[in-house]
Amino acid sequence: MTRECSLLLPRVCAALADPRQPGSDDTCLEKLLDWFRDLTEFDPTVQLVQDNPCLTEFITSVLALPEPSPSILSFTLRLAGILAASESCFQLLQQEKLLVRLFGRDGPVNSTVWEDASVRSGWVEGVHSMMHHQPALHFLCNGGGIDVIFTLQGDPSLFVASAANQLLVHMLILSVESETTKPLSTKDCDWPACAQMIIKHIEDSLQSSCVSHIEQSLKLLTSLFGSCRATWTEVLWLGIAKQIESFLTEETVQVQHVLANLLLNMAWSPVFCDTEGSFWALVTSALEHLTPVQAGPLAVGILRLYKCPQDVRIQALTVLLQPMDCILRAASQPLEYAGLLDESVSDPITVESLLSSKSSCASLLCQTLAHLEELLSLVRLPVDLPYTSLLRSLLTILKFCNGFLTPASPLGSTISRILINCFRVQMSAIDVLAALSERKGCDTLVGSLFDVLLAYLGSPNTSPIVLKKTFQATSEWLVRLQDRSNSQRQQTEKILEDVFLVLQKHLCSPCWEVRDSSLEFLTVLIKYLRDQDEFRQSLLSSEVPRLTENLLEDPESYVRASAVTAVGHLAFITHFAPESPVIGNQYNKENTIAKLQEILSTDTEGFPRRAVMSIFIEWLGEGCTGQLEDTEQFVSRVIQTVEHDLDWEVRLGALELVEVFCNQTICQLGLPKCPYAPVSPAVTSSNQQNGSLQIFCRAKVFSFLFQSLCDCDKPVGQRACDILLVLRSNFYPISTLTDSQETGDSPAEHSIAWLQRTLRQGGNEVDFQDPESVMLALGTIDLEELHDELSKSSDHVEKSPQSLLQDILATVGTIEENEADCY
Repeated sequence: MTRECSLLLPRVCAALADPRQPGSDDTCLEKLLDWFRDLTEFDPTVQLVQDNPCLTEFITSVLALPEPSPSILSFTLRLAGILAASESCFQLLQQEKLLVRLFGRDGPVNSTVWEDASVRSGWVEGVHSMMHHQPALHFLCNGGGIDVIFTLQGDPSLFVASAANQLLVHMLILSVESETTKPLSTKDCDWPACAQMIIKHIEDSLQSSCVSHIEQSLKLLTSLFGSCRATWTEVLWLGIAKQIESFLTEETVQVQHVLANLLLNMAWSPVFCDTEGSFWALVTSALEHLTPVQAGPLAVGILRLYKCPQDVRIQALTVLLQPMDCILRAASQPLEYAGLLDESVSDPITVESLLSSKSSCASLLCQTLAHLEELLSLVRLPVDLPYTSLLRSLLTILKFCNGFLTPASPLGSTISRILINCFRVQMSAIDVLAALSERKGCDTLVGSLFDVLLAYLGSPNTSPIVLKKTFQATSEWLVRLQDRSNSQRQQTEKILEDVFLVLQKHLCSPCWEVRDSSLEFLTVLIKYLRDQDEFRQSLLSSEVPRLTENLLEDPESYVRASAVTAVGHLAFITHFAPESPVIGNQYNKENTIAKLQEILSTDTEGFPRRAVMSIFIEWLGEGCTGQLEDTEQFVSRVIQTVEHDLDWEVRLGALELVEVFCNQTICQLGLPKCPYAPVSPAVTSSNQQNGSLQIFCRAKVFSFLFQSLCDCDKPVGQRACDILLVLRSNFYPISTLTDSQETGDSPAEHSIAWLQRTLRQGGNEVDFQDPESVMLALGTIDLEELHDELSKSSDHVEKSPQSLLQDILATVGTIEENEADCY
């Protein structure tokens, strides 16, 4: 702790303990606790409390208040816990009888202020903070505190109840691991006293008839098995396994919904997943007895495991796929295609009844689809999914949702009526459909797949958000079509033709979200398919390019930004491809560049201007701006357009453009790309170096970079400094800089303040278009120091402990300079 903080701390403690003062801001109190936590971790001795007696005086003062404010009392409890985390400090606070007055029977527990949830929360957090050594453990268990925690497990505040559960887990682990003299086993199990109290509480709760008590203990066990992988957890489990197994078939006690998380956490623990027999038998029983909604999370969790018996994995997959199988069977009678499952784990009537109910159908399908998407997102699946049947089931769901399918079975008719226009299910199914595009084995259904996708794209009933997802799925499947054989090219061309017909309609939609999604879809297609002949032909023979350019003048800024991006990528086909088509004036390269530059200079919204910068950077990066002379003029025009732009992201984009331009120019002229490559004096004064330096000066690169160093938005200044450091290393090799500094040839190094004054005066001291002046500036300005200055967080002073203490004093009105009358 600094001397300044140690002087401020007594005043802060006095102000916080004074009931006449207005309460301090809770955020400040949280930061103050974080500071004390850092101090005790840095020095876990008693010195902090001994050097700052105001801390114990503060605790004593708060305890002496007849009615302390809940927030200050909660803060005091948490502070005492943090200080007592050190065993020596715990003993000191014990000697002064402070801990027993805070956490004992005569403390806040039996006062009216205990009714406030923040006090109960502070009590639990305080106990948790101090629970790092045996004296704290014994203090709580012997003083009746553990009974308070048992009660708080059922607290009406979910936050307090959860914190109490976590505290019991922490205490159980601490007790077993710090007080056990020899490893525990099923034959020789002698639990330490505190652990014994907690385990007895768990066993009593599980055997009670109170559902809430059973749930509390199941949640405690879930947390324990999720956080502790020690072998003694198996000893604990074997003592309660029979009781927990009975809950699966118990009708009077409904706690099955909690069991799935418990079993899943156990399955991830090496203590249980490596054992054969009883545990996996219990998992099998759970998959059979839990409802489909309850068993779903357990099933998908098991399918993510690599260590799992094959029969359990097959059973989990069966549980997960049952609703999808039911959909297939409901779509037609008799079944036209092979179903997903040969047999069911549980009674299929249960799934059918859930899908026949309006209240549960959509929820069950959305949960199942989310689990399938989760599995498909894995790089390597530990289980083989029946992709073709799964895809057929997804298409059936989507047809049900949009009324494209007339089912022959009564169940199918019921499901169809429930799912019609159900956006939740549509979106979930389309997400899984997109994920399936990366899996093999679905090629036989490509025609049916695009029939459904195109029907959704063309339907007026498709909502904008569903349409956006349909576009995303369509783009992923169109990219997949690239891998198809030449014999299937005719089908691909027909699909592309139909897609562009639908896209033309949506580009003219009165809904701006639809126009925006359509442009994003087009951009993605061009990114991935622009090298495919059939794609380019289908695109250019449609009205899509013309309609896209028209949207550069859309009244909605988001749409204009997306149009800029689409037009920019369209240019890779119409302007920059080796054999770009020339179809009328609409594809004139200069016209397109002029339109985008006009948007950059005149559009009143930031999004379109940022989009233009991104496109210009991409063009330049792919060498689409012509010869070096043309590129120089292009970059110069962009710099002059955006150097005073009000949007810092546009200015930052211009710096990225400059960086790409500089790298390309240096590479083209033969200078070393690596900033630290050795360069001889002969090379540094070569024509290549002078040439690139003159190009950068003519393009006003250095003028823009040095101006940007002083930008009011720090990311801009940092990027400019990074670029200048790289450029200096090319023009001023490290050896040259070091030699000149050692001999004193370089002028005194200047800071941002000097640079700001220079630029404010019109730059008379430095002509950034003169190569010699630029070289002088590069060698004069201490860019490393500027880099460090710019990298500093703007709140490095404001977030200091000293500033925090001053803020608290200012809040309670005890700093004189803050007491001026604001009126």
